[in-house]
Amino acid sequence: MKRMFFIPFVAALVGGGVVVALVAAFGGFDNSGNSVTTIQAAPVAPSNASQVRVGLTPHQVYVRTAPGVAFVTSTIVQKSESPFNLFGGGETQRQGQATGSGIAIDSNGTILTNYHVVANAVKVTVSFAKGKSVEAQVIGKDPSNDLAVLRIRPDGLTLHPLTLGDSSGVQVGDPVYAIGNPFDLERTLTTGVISALQRQIQAPNGFTINNVLQTDAPINPGNSGGPLLDAAGRVIGINSQIETGSSGGGSVGIGFAVPINTAKSEITQLEKGGTVRGAYLGLTSLTIDGSLSALNLPVKSGALVQSVQRGTAAAKAGIKGGTINSTTESGQIAVGGDIIVSVDGKQVTSSEDLANDISTKKAGQTVTIGLLRASGSGFYE
Repeated sequence: MKRMFFIPFVAALVGGGVVVALVAAFGGFDNSGNSVTTIQAAPVAPSNASQVRVGLTPHQVYVRTAPGVAFVTSTIVQKSESPFNLFGGGETQRQGQATGSGIAIDSNGTILTNYHVVANAVKVTVSFAKGKSVEAQVIGKDPSNDLAVLRIRPDGLTLHPLTLGDSSGVQVGDPVYAIGNPFDLERTLTTGVISALQRQIQAPNGFTINNVLQTDAPINPGNSGGPLLDAAGRVIGINSQIETGSSGGGSVGIGFAVPINTAKSEITQLEKGGTVRGAYLGLTSLTIDGSLSALNLPVKSGALVQSVQRGTAAAKAGIKGGTINSTTESGQIAVGGDIIVSVDGKQVTSSEDLANDISTKKAGQTVTIGLLRASGSGFYE
């Protein structure tokens, strides 16, 4: 619950708008190997909402799809300041490994996985059979949706590409199967159902990934990048994160998969190489709802700007963040900043709305932000 003490609202608010030229998302992801659990997804035959939902047994799904699930190993070199250098400037290098899963999507050696599985890697290897690994090249990445495409030389390998399904027809209660490599245990099958739709999770670079599938099929570290399969063995999601609760790093029955339709929309671009970068506004905001009613804000919904990053599109457009920190039961909140109420004329009712609207734009595109701004000394003491 968000609460804060205040004095009556006395500053006048003026309506207005600013034109913002969006910039590309920057930054990457610090792949520590233990912050996100990735689960791999395999391509499955095209599907649509009219397809029959009667499917295969879990064993049949496993036999059909497991050969197309890869074990992905990333070698990472981390640099740190040497504690033995009394005069500074010395660095030590430490090499480690992060493991995850991947999905063979064609017979040419193209592998789909999570970006955080291979982020900052100096070497990536892929294996489909124990003891037989080949080096892989990261040819495309999208940190904003936690996706990456790898390429291996298929010479001498018999690849089993999975068929990518259609995540738009998924319903709560549908049976699903996850195949991956949790805790280095190769090709593990877990079963469950779709427990919720349209969830949001945070991407490696801080962006919001939308329309995420939630499942109770157990997924754990090492499942990242692997497939979430429907009852017909079609890939409907790429297992990416888990909710661990407060007890540790294992699964508590709440896992999240990036919808396969998100990946399908950009696989062609990723296969051509480079980095897919989403539009980036450059601010943080807080949803205005009933929990902030004590603030006497002029609107009952919208996005209250908390901070604006220097040099970003939001900063160049003159959007202002909060200037006064107020301690609440849920932590500190910055008050006195602009309230964003629309993007290109479309109403913004929450921070999620703002993130969703910006995520549909392209880097370099110009948008109009409608906002309310406090004049005078500010909202509060």
